[in-house]
Amino acid sequence: MATVNGAPASVAQMTALALTNYGHFTTLRVEDGAVRGLALHLDRLVRDCSAVFGAELDPERVRAYVREAVDGREAMDGRETADGRPGALTVRVTVFDPALDITRPAEGAADPHVLVTTRPAGSLFPAPLRVTARPYRRDAAGVKHVALFGQLALRRAARSAGFDDVLFTEAGGTEAGGLVAEGCTWNVGFVDGDGQVVWPRAEVLSGVTMRLLRAARPAALVRPVATAELPAMRAVFATNAAIGVRAVRAIDGLRFPDDDPVLAELREAYLAIPPERL
Repeated sequence: MATVNGAPASVAQMTALALTNYGHFTTLRVEDGAVRGLALHLDRLVRDCSAVFGAELDPERVRAYVREAVDGREAMDGRETADGRPGALTVRVTVFDPALDITRPAEGAADPHVLVTTRPAGSLFPAPLRVTARPYRRDAAGVKHVALFGQLALRRAARSAGFDDVLFTEAGGTEAGGLVAEGCTWNVGFVDGDGQVVWPRAEVLSGVTMRLLRAARPAALVRPVATAELPAMRAVFATNAAIGVRAVRAIDGLRFPDDDPVLAELREAYLAIPPERL
């Protein structure tokens, strides 16, 4: 299901987005009509709309579009979980301007439209990941924009090589191999030898799930993490709205346990965060 400004998306609108590939988005996990970190997702859309289009975005309008799309999807397919509750949905909200001219993108006042798409969500806390580390920094790393070619190309290469995903590193520090940054579409965190949660300080997208966990566990450290430190880490995990807290079992040839008690504590802390109604 896809809607633009609350109405069924047209071929012309989708063609405009496909041909220009200019915009930004956020991805929500909706369960029982509620979202963990909803206010943070809406704040991101407002902030990124200003950065990408120089325009204001009404968060309540976005909220209404998402609520309508979710209600329509649940009414259409009637999906339920084993205990009779409506099934979880992954909802992507993409902000784009179908009138944007690729040759003159700054001409005229921007008119951002809101595309809402829905699909069934996968399980929360899925199976552990095996990843490979590769140097890469996204363009405009602080914006969740739609230009995904670079990171998806590296994900594709990683999966072709037998890994599940890719972990990005960047130059910096004094250690060979640089610093850990972020995953392809997720933030990465570590548990050090003392059981302390460590978030890498780097030029990355500050994910909503990471921000929720940092607020829930304010004692966590935020510091540069050199790739040379990885063998000393006790556990590694990935976070985003779709997967919650997902263990990382391996980074290239390094192996990590996926049953560290701190990972269980992080999952419990995430589940304890009250969802916000749409």
